[in-house]
Amino acid sequence: MQRRDRDSGILQSLGKPLTKRVKESRVLLVGAGGIGCEVLKNLVCCGFGTLPQAQHGLNGATAETQSGHTAVMPRQPGIVVIDLDTIDLSNLNRQFLFRKQHIKKPKAFVAKETASQFNPSVNIEAHHASVFDRQYNVEFFEGFDLVFNALDNLAARRHVNKMCLAADVPLIESGTTGFNGQVQAIKKGVTECYDCNPKPVQKSFPICTIRSTPSQPIHCIVWARSYLFPELFGTSEEDSTDVGVTEADSAEEVAKLKVEAEALKNVRRMMGKSEFAQEVFDKVFHDDIERLRSMSEMWQSRKPPQSLRYDALKAEIDADIIKHGQALATRDQTTWSLHDNLAVLCYSLDVLSSRAQTGEPVIEFDKDDKDTLDFVASAANLRSHVFGIPLHSEWEIKQMAGNIIPAIATSNALTASLCVMEAFKIMRSQAQAQNGLSKPNANNNHPTTTQSSMIGKPEPTLGGAKMVFLNSRSTERMVTTQGLVPPRPDCPVCSPVYAKLAVSANTNATLQDLVLLLQQRVGYDEFSITTDAGVIYDPDLEDNLPKQLTEYASAAQGNSFVTVTDESDLPKVDLVLSMMVQSTTDGADSLQVIPEQISLPLKPQKAPEVDGDLDGDADPEPVLLPNAGAKRKRDAEEEVEGAKKRAKAGKAEVLEVDDDGVITLDDD
Repeated sequence: MQRRDRDSGILQSLGKPLTKRVKESRVLLVGAGGIGCEVLKNLVCCGFGTLPQAQHGLNGATAETQSGHTAVMPRQPGIVVIDLDTIDLSNLNRQFLFRKQHIKKPKAFVAKETASQFNPSVNIEAHHASVFDRQYNVEFFEGFDLVFNALDNLAARRHVNKMCLAADVPLIESGTTGFNGQVQAIKKGVTECYDCNPKPVQKSFPICTIRSTPSQPIHCIVWARSYLFPELFGTSEEDSTDVGVTEADSAEEVAKLKVEAEALKNVRRMMGKSEFAQEVFDKVFHDDIERLRSMSEMWQSRKPPQSLRYDALKAEIDADIIKHGQALATRDQTTWSLHDNLAVLCYSLDVLSSRAQTGEPVIEFDKDDKDTLDFVASAANLRSHVFGIPLHSEWEIKQMAGNIIPAIATSNALTASLCVMEAFKIMRSQAQAQNGLSKPNANNNHPTTTQSSMIGKPEPTLGGAKMVFLNSRSTERMVTTQGLVPPRPDCPVCSPVYAKLAVSANTNATLQDLVLLLQQRVGYDEFSITTDAGVIYDPDLEDNLPKQLTEYASAAQGNSFVTVTDESDLPKVDLVLSMMVQSTTDGADSLQVIPEQISLPLKPQKAPEVDGDLDGDADPEPVLLPNAGAKRKRDAEEEVEGAKKRAKAGKAEVLEVDDDGVITLDDD
């Protein structure tokens, strides 16, 4: 009865064709944190991937075989969730699929368990792993109808963006910053990709990355500044959070949680005693690190941290450790060694302890407060050493230390709901294409609409999907939209042509064979080949030609790519190959480019530079940039309309040039 009521509501909202498409879909969700939990809940409640495989028929993914033929691969409709993180106490105030008894458990597994209770019919597959792992290759992404990004870092977002471009799968990118949020639909050759526009330097960082898997110096700085320092000298996270115990909570798990929460409090109570520095050091750099090391699944694809012991390091310092630290603290532009950082930490703990016991019970971090900066710099460097991250001088750390923008549960929920709304639009366009109700517009120069073959009406791209924004500054309309923008012609990520390079596992093919294959099949003359390790071939670099291709393929297969760049006078766009090492079948070539027919258009010519000091005898011509931003487009439209009016009046027209020397006009 409950399922019938659920289905009837969905049918009334979406209609039968779209509901069927939603139920038989297979979608990938990368990230099960703040936005990811909300997206998964919405997907489950809306019935994504609930159609049993027996009813799914032949609507499976298609893939090229080694012989170049297309094969239908049966697949199970459902939702696949990938997340590397484990649940932390600080997640519970905004990631509502998790409870206190779930702390330290993998997010993906718990999210699957909890979300399945909303809709037992859904098929959820959880992966506690990194999306960078080798098994998540192009073929893996090709098995999905749609991919959702709910990630917390720039590198992973860019990686998933490129994988979806290579697999030609639609991607819904999302993110929040405080009260603001954004949702963007991305499709190869149709819309701009995540990397079409440069991204600002990330200034906010997720707590889960800071606490468990730091990979950059800023992660360690934020950990020392916003977690360890407040716990010892400021307002404890436990003191500022009202946590209640419910009847559903396990008494044993609650007891363990209280013991863990009291650990740093007990260390804080030892402030003023001679062993205070040692207790702090061994707690955060030995005991906590050993607990992280015990989670073996977290370190399957990355180097585990190495714990430190206070006694072992102090024994190697032949001086009074506090006086030594005081002298080192004045050398803020020198990168301290491991032992130097220990000395500065002990010195800063001694000074801050005295301040806390003499009328300053709550101390707040200030980059201009030398005592607090000494503590954060030395603690961050020690943590960097533990995780194999390069150390920095106190001066550099002061420059990097910034404010954390808090995660807002409401922003996550709104953004996640907008993600699923955009997914409905994309699914609708897929359903129409599957049933032959729509086809690409004949005008392929500006692929922003499709043409319905039955009713002859222009149909919006991707079913009418748009870029959606949450804007907390607007008092009139919090949710605003913008039409999808076509891809930037010179984008280094989405402008290339993506293909596959199949390499037999037992082949003796060399780099020379690949060069010959590219010359024969693609028609290259002068070109270069680049991998993640750098350039391996160009017309002036032939040392690697005798090397076997499996040497490069084993390192590049999976989620890495090989880029072929045309070096001729009229260069074609880049060819990006995902390399696959696979077993040889009878009659199959040991080295193949898939598909067999590859067409590479010429690279767009760079727009000519416009001199701001124009010669009076020459008429300036506007440069058309199809990827201009919305504001600049509106400005340009106003300029064009004004130019037309004045032209009709017989007046000469001179267009004003932007500061960057480029005139931008809408290309509609």
